[in-house]
This record gives sequence, structure tokens and C-alpha cells, in this order.
Amino acid sequence: MTTKVFIKLQVTATRLITKYGQAGTIRRIAPPDPVTGGDGTPTDYPCRLFPATYDRRYVDGTNILASDKQLYIGSIGIAVSPKVGDLAIGADGTEYHIIADDPQNYDGVVNVVYIVQGRTV
Repeated sequence: MTTKVFIKLQVTATRLITKYGQAGTIRRIAPPDPVTGGDGTPTDYPCRLFPATYDRRYVDGTNILASDKQLYIGSIGIAVSPKVGDLAIGADGTEYHIIADDPQNYDGVVNVVYIVQGRTV
């Protein structure tokens, strides 16, 4: 029964991110082959995201910098769950390194929205 509530929240979050957000990409780099070495292989996953500025009271200069953004990423239609080490790319080409992730999964089943901390390069 609670899953229905979280599915409704997920749909609402996705609708708002679609309306006010922008097209983006999550870039995940697969580790290189342990035998042959080389560079990792980047894979892009399309998504919708909304970059927001952190409230000043949360900016401490160490964990959260003034230039960091709180990225709201819609969970419907994305093939991966954004995680630390991934790169989020906005519609304008701004690249954010994901340094903290919070999947907003209240019941352990439905990811309502992904909220991540993005730091520009």
C-alpha cells in the first residue's frame, strides 16, 4: 500500500523536473580491463535534471562549496542510479562531478527522485 504513495510522489517529482529542469546526461566510466589496461570506457545515460543552488546555511566551505549544485534527477526513464564518481552533464554542457548521492528511496523499492551533490570541474 505504501508503494502506491511513493509511486505518486515519483510521478509528481518527474513531472516537475520535466517541466522546470533540463535534458542532461549521466556519464559513467567503466573501469579498464585489468589485463590489457588502458582507459575506462565512458557510457552516457540520458536523463532530466534540475540544478539548484544550495541554501547559504548549508555551505560550509569544506563539505559543500559555494559553487556546488544540488542536482535533482528524475528517476523515471533513467537506466542507472547516479552514484559517486559519475559525471552529470547539463543541457548547457556544464559538467558536475557527483561527490555525494541520496536516492530518496523511502520504502526500499521505489526511487522517488535522485538528489546528488554536483561539483563543477
